[in-house]
Amino acid sequence: MHDLAVLLDIYHAITLIFQYSHNVSYQELEANQEKQDAILRRITIIGEATKRLSPEFRQEHPSIPWKEIAGMRDIISHKYDEVDLAEVWTVIQINLPTLHNYIVTLLPEKNG
Repeated sequence: MHDLAVLLDIYHAITLIFQYSHNVSYQELEANQEKQDAILRRITIIGEATKRLSPEFRQEHPSIPWKEIAGMRDIISHKYDEVDLAEVWTVIQINLPTLHNYIVTLLPEKNG
């Protein structure tokens, strides 16, 4: 049950990132510090949440790069001066939709 609650946290954070970045170009994101801050906060939440998933759950789902997701959180939190907005943009455009689609298959209320 704990893992399900964590997955819901990840799902909600991704959903908010999608809302924040909907119809926003890279250039618009680059010029909007508030959107950057909101998105980076949600990516931090996703990374922290992945650390709270049980080791068994992470092992059962090896196709998700849990360590890399947590690592991005660590960079945002501890090496904020090394955050590459172009990399964040790639995460928003490519990685998060993939993670979102995978998590949806694991959530009973989204999958039934």
